[in-house]
Amino acid sequence: MQGYAKKTLLIGLTTLCSFAASANNFNYNTFEIRMGASPSTFGGEFTTLFTQNAHFIGRIDSGFEQDWDAAAGIGFNGPIGQFADIYGQMLLHNIERNDDNNFKTEVNVGVKAWLMANIEVNARLGQLIDNDGTNSIVGFGARFHSTEQLSVGVDMRNNGTYGHQVLMSARFGF
Repeated sequence: MQGYAKKTLLIGLTTLCSFAASANNFNYNTFEIRMGASPSTFGGEFTTLFTQNAHFIGRIDSGFEQDWDAAAGIGFNGPIGQFADIYGQMLLHNIERNDDNNFKTEVNVGVKAWLMANIEVNARLGQLIDNDGTNSIVGFGARFHSTEQLSVGVDMRNNGTYGHQVLMSARFGF
């Protein structure tokens, strides 16, 4: 039975090594501009890989009413099959709303998958955490990739700060 356990462990380690060595199915070197509705917001997001399976992220959103939600942090990304990636992020937020300035942390995990040749679907689940409690982060959407450098998307999202919104975005890959 010991030999069987060693073989199983060896097969498991080999599988994990091949998982980490696989290329991502999506580009994580991007710049995005977005507009939210109900409430109206504008924002941007920048991500860039620093290893094959890890990326830096920075983003900011505002309703231009002396408010903002700025966040920066790190994330992981990797393939979970030939047509899908899993990703997650740990972010530090600085939020200014209603004359109240707070620092909060965010932890999320999501999945991106190719539905068709140029159509991506995505979903994200997480929490925005501070000392007074937590807010859920939930989102799902779709994105059309017209070229490798340009895609447009629509998302239904609750980012924990502005509540439920429909977001429209343009993403530029580099």
